[in-house]
Amino acid sequence: MVVFPFLPGDSLLFTAGLFANQINSVTAEPFLNIFFLMALLFSAAVSGDNINYWIGRTLGIKISKLQFRNKNIVKEEFLLKTHSFYEKYGVKTIIMARFVPIVRTFAPFVAGLAQMNYRKFLPFDILGGAIWVFSLLSAGYFLGEFDWIRKNIELVALAIIFISVLPILFEILKKKFPGK
Repeated sequence: MVVFPFLPGDSLLFTAGLFANQINSVTAEPFLNIFFLMALLFSAAVSGDNINYWIGRTLGIKISKLQFRNKNIVKEEFLLKTHSFYEKYGVKTIIMARFVPIVRTFAPFVAGLAQMNYRKFLPFDILGGAIWVFSLLSAGYFLGEFDWIRKNIELVALAIIFISVLPILFEILKKKFPGK
């Protein structure tokens, strides 16, 4: 939900996939069932985005009418620009945002706020959720075969977090040092 944008989704998905490949020495069964995880986490990802979309869509109308000293808090111009952006780039944004922490939480909220067409939002939200969940769970599952990765899961998780925030860092640097 919009309230928890800082949770490290990529590294947790990878780690869950890794644990699904590990055998419990007592029961001789995997710690986690990869197919159950895929179904559960895919459902959670799509449900969470849809809840955020509808919160944004519902609150968007109310937010646009809020005033302070007889002036709108959110300018109509901002809402129109955001709507135009999501009509033009919304599909890419919904899919790619899955792989960027914090952005993944706010993209569906803003899509709702911008009144992005829900029929356009939903299929690409489902596609983005599938790619995100299945790729990271599978990567953890298959790379969990390597001893080095199993023994250094903390370093791997930190590397995943670092890689996932690189787009944000690049954008910050691009704005700070334009034209270089």
